[in-house]
Amino acid sequence: MDKQLATLAEAVADIPDGATIMIGGFGGSGGPVELVHALIDQGARDLTIINNNAGAGAVGIAALLDQGQVRKVICSYPRTSDPRAFNARYRTGEVELDIVPQGTLAERIRAGGAGVPAFYTPTSVGTELAEGKPTATFDGRDYVQERWLKADYALLKAREADNHGNLTYNLAARNFSPVMATAANVTIVQAESVVPLGGIHPEQVVTPGIYVDRVVHVPDAAQEEVLVQQGARYP
Repeated sequence: MDKQLATLAEAVADIPDGATIMIGGFGGSGGPVELVHALIDQGARDLTIINNNAGAGAVGIAALLDQGQVRKVICSYPRTSDPRAFNARYRTGEVELDIVPQGTLAERIRAGGAGVPAFYTPTSVGTELAEGKPTATFDGRDYVQERWLKADYALLKAREADNHGNLTYNLAARNFSPVMATAANVTIVQAESVVPLGGIHPEQVVTPGIYVDRVVHVPDAAQEEVLVQQGARYP
């Protein structure tokens, strides 16, 4: 099945108000900046964003916050190199925050994709992050129960895709994107290169196309860190 679409706008057109959206990348590495900006143009609001951070500067996720489209952020660290967009809205109560330790965040997403509703981890035992959560003791050690994370949509950036949605990633861009692809109802990918089916060797495929619903070719994609350093702003 050919999953390639012509435009970013077409790829995000059906995302509704109130959607939960996973956004791939690791810091700025592998962030799907163009897809996020297309979502800003589309205008969906009251969104829950799952990412490993809360955006930087005035582009990408930070721009989505600046436009008032985000209701809640689930992330590991909201304080980036330039967290002004998140800080301003969190302090006024416009945006909710759920902080999740980074390894736990990755595992909650992986569990969502694997159909595992809950698991136990020693991370956060005895801290505020464990308050209100079930606990158990295994082999003399205390553990906290964490629930899976799933999303309506995932927005990802791939190094290479074929038109059936098989993906590869560039270095650290791989950190969260593969598990997010499995945990979302609809996975949307911007790819720096798109090749015909068979153009990626099977042993090089990281995310199989069965997890991907839409692919858009975005050559020369922007790097979030570069945009932040340049003082760029969107829109």
